[in-house]
Formats: sequence, C-alpha cells, structure tokens
Amino acid sequence: MDWQTLRAEFPVTRRWAFFDHAAVAPISGRAREAMQAWADDLAENGYLNEPHWLQRIEEVRAAAAKLLNAEPLDIAFVKNTSEGIGIVAEGFPWQPGDNAVTAQEEYPANVYPWLNLQQRGVEVRFVPSRDRRLWVDDFRARIDAHTRVVSVSQVEFASGFRNDLDALGELCRERGIFFFVDAIQGLGVLPLDVRRTPIDALAADGHKWLLGPEGLGIFWLRREMLDRLHPVGIGWNSVVGARDFSRIDFTLKPHAGRWESGTLNVAGIAGLGASLDLILEIGIQRIHERVIELTDYFCEKAAAAGCEVYSSRQPADKSGIVSLIVPGAESRMLVEQCRARGIIINRRAGRVRISPHCYNTTEELDRLLEGLRGARIAGR
Repeated sequence: MDWQTLRAEFPVTRRWAFFDHAAVAPISGRAREAMQAWADDLAENGYLNEPHWLQRIEEVRAAAAKLLNAEPLDIAFVKNTSEGIGIVAEGFPWQPGDNAVTAQEEYPANVYPWLNLQQRGVEVRFVPSRDRRLWVDDFRARIDAHTRVVSVSQVEFASGFRNDLDALGELCRERGIFFFVDAIQGLGVLPLDVRRTPIDALAADGHKWLLGPEGLGIFWLRREMLDRLHPVGIGWNSVVGARDFSRIDFTLKPHAGRWESGTLNVAGIAGLGASLDLILEIGIQRIHERVIELTDYFCEKAAAAGCEVYSSRQPADKSGIVSLIVPGAESRMLVEQCRARGIIINRRAGRVRISPHCYNTTEELDRLLEGLRGARIAGR
C-alpha cells in the first residue's frame, strides 16, 4: 500500500499532523464530496432524486455489513453509539433483581444507559482494571445467576486497552448472557467478524476510526436476538410497507430496520459510505497492521525519550490508542503546545492520548516526539 499517496485523500494533512482519531476524526475528501453532492442535488432538485439516495442508503448498509462480515438487514443506522446502547438497555426484558456488568473505566455512553435502569430494579456492576488492563476472570467473578447483560468497549477510550471480545463472548454464551460491544474505538481500524466472535449486538459512531461525519452511526444485532428486545423509538419507518402512508399495518420489520424509526440522515450516510468504501478498498487488515506499526514505532521512541507508555502493548492488547505519561509536564499544556506546532493530540484521565490512523507517517510522529521531548526537558 502506498501510504503517502493515500494522504491525498485527507485534506487535513495539508496543515496538521492529526493524531486524535479517537475523538473526532477529519473526514476524508471523498466523504466531503459525497455530502456536497447530496446537498447540491437537494438544493437544485428537491426530493425528485430520492430513489437514487434510497438506493445509496442500501449500498452503504451493505458496506457496513461487509466490514463486520454481517448481513445487511442486521444493520440499522442510528444517530450515535448512545442510541445503539439505548436500544438494548431500554428494550431488554429486565426483571427486578437483574444486573448488568460493565467496566469501571468505560466511556460515559456505556455507563449512563445502564445506570438509568436502576429505577427498574436493575443493579449495575463494575469491573475495575488491574495492572492497566481488564481481565476476563474479573468479569467472571462479577457475574452471577442474575446477570443479564455484559457491555464493554472493544477498546477502552482512556487507556487504549483492547478487550478480548472472543473470550468475553464465550463466557457470556456459556452463561446465557447478552453480550453488547461499544465498538466506536475499534471499528474502522481493528478487524471484527461477528460471525466468528460471539457478540449479540454492537454500536459505533462513524466519526472516529470510520472517518465519517458526526451524527451518524451503525447498530448491529444478531438476528436470533431480534424478538428478545422490545422495540423502542418506533415510528413510521419501523414497519413493513412503511411508504404506503395511507395504510396502517403495525407489522414491524423482521430485522434491525425496525429501529430506523423515521427519516434518516442521508447526508451523513452518504459521507460515511464514501469513507467506508475507502476503508474497504484499502482492507481492514492492512489498516490494522499499519496503525499497529505506527503506534509500536511511537511507543518505542517515546520510551527512549523518557516518557512512560501507560497503555498495555502486549500483542493482544494493542489498539490505535496510546496513553502516555510525560514526566514533569502537565497534559493540558502539552496538548496546547502541540497544537501551536500544528500537531493535534488529546488528553484523557490526566494522560496524553495519541491515536494515529493509517494515513499518518513516522515523520509526523517524529515531530510529535520532538515536541514531547522538549516539553519534558522544560519541565525538569
């Protein structure tokens, strides 16, 4: 893969060394063009070309399904990851005394929907990290006969730790527990095959590693679980024959489309579709290998420069996120100083967070390392 040529797909590279894809990523040039094409068409023709855009929606659904090795009809478009989590949290057939288990260091989107169930008699149990990682045995110790759902991130947002979804999924399957995955920090950079990994549902925004716009994400549900979840947020588009507006027939769609309650974010879908096409062209395995190559390079150089790599870099634990401690330097100031140098990084949990994508380069990382090294010396 000619990674240097790929950089032409990302206008952000003209000005910035961008290492914050774990927050809000820059969209690809082709995503911008796709969204502009939709806006131009709507401005010039109104709704007359709606059939074309409806067809495009289904093409993008198929692309998202291909990324997951899923069936297209098991994919629903949602506003964001939180909406996808809410589909499960609010739709699950809870009984008083049930419990849900999640990681203590989860992003709030994967905490609040479960806490909101406490008024229905559902307990939320948290699994803390040990040695900067989560352990399957600790999840095993927290679940019991009343555990109904385990919900974790594919990658933890602050530490960059990559959860063992295969092992957690098998644990849940053995116990008859519904296994949900917040895939926002992995989808687009880490391979995930839902036919192989025993996940029951997942959700992910498009605006991070998928390189799409904000306000548009995907929700996937294993077909066997369809009738286990009470459908929430039902609207005109949730039923079979939704476009026969004069007929009322409350027959829900027999797939994930029942959660697409009304008019969809067509502009967002067009933009996400363009970036998905690019990701599939490159190949998710190539992207994964490239990002691990870049983060390995960075971690080795950062450690040599006297920084402490907080993230586990064991082969099975690695992700596109590196959490870093720079001795003698405050993380907020580091972020500001890097931005002044044309380098975009972020901070989480009081540490510096770096999250490169496949189009980044080692030369850009060297610029970042130089800035971090200078900050460390100045802080002595």
